[in-house]
This record gives sequence, C-alpha cells and structure tokens, in this order.
Amino acid sequence: MNTSATSAPQTIKPWYKERWTWMLMVMPATAVVAGSVTMWLAVSSFDGLVADDYYKQGLAINQTLARSAAAQVEGLKAEVNFTADRVSIQLNARDGVKLPDTVVFTLAHPTKAGLDQKITLAGQGGHYEAKLLAPPGSARWKILIEDESRSWRLNGTAFLPTETQVRLDAADLKPVD
Repeated sequence: MNTSATSAPQTIKPWYKERWTWMLMVMPATAVVAGSVTMWLAVSSFDGLVADDYYKQGLAINQTLARSAAAQVEGLKAEVNFTADRVSIQLNARDGVKLPDTVVFTLAHPTKAGLDQKITLAGQGGHYEAKLLAPPGSARWKILIEDESRSWRLNGTAFLPTETQVRLDAADLKPVD
C-alpha cells in the first residue's frame, strides 16, 4: 500500500515566511540592541566622580590633615550665616592669634562640581561678608573656610536652604592615627 499517494502534497514555504526563524532571530537581535544602548550610555554620559589624578589627590590628604591640625592649634571657630543671596562668617580664635583680613569660602555640592562656589571674603575683626554667586539649591553642601595662604582650614556640612546658621569648630575634628 502506498500512503504517499493518498496524502496531500506538502508545500515548502520560503525561510522568511517561517515563524520559528523569526523567533530564533529575536534573542540575538535583542542582545545587539541592548549592547548598542549600553555603549551609547557609556560614551555619552559623564562620570564626574572619577578623578584622573587620584594618586596625586591621595598624596594631598596629608597636607589637608596638617591644615586642619593647624586650625585646632589656633583654636579656630566659625559661625556661618546664610541668607537668600549672602553669606556672613564670624571667625574666632584663641587669644593672641591674629585673624586674616580675607578668607576663602568654598560651598561645594557633593555630586555636581558645576554648582560649586568659591568666594574670597574680606572683613575686619573676624567678621566677613559677601554675596553668593548663585543661590544654593536644596542639598547637603560641604563648607570650607581657609586663609589665603592655605595654612589652616575649617570644614563642615550644611543642609541648605533649611539650615541658615552653621557652626564650625576645629576642636571637633578628630585626630587621625
């Protein structure tokens, strides 16, 4: 008995009309598209947290610690007051320590370096005041006060604009062993 004579002839479809061919090609095509998107994101976005000169920055840490220790020796304390567009600093020191005529005030955003502000404040008797370059946005800002010769420094943090008054005390700094 011949069974092929009774069955209908089977037609062969071209490959591009087969459903399984396309389903098998979807997985590699998805990987190519996802890889392309990942490559585009890696090339077009800027990772501002990675420093090119990380080794030099690491070596500078000892100098920074020495400046903080110098502020402790001089007994420096600062009260920083913020208004909408101004900053004022009242700087105090131990008896016999001469306060500088100008200080450098840095307001640094923790993640966006483009928002940082560095201002030289002039004053007398430990009181310094200046206009901010731009009103600081809502964030936890790093504050740095130092003299122009960079022999000492005071640093701290403030959540602006909620905190309008911040106290920095060199005695609060813990020594590094």
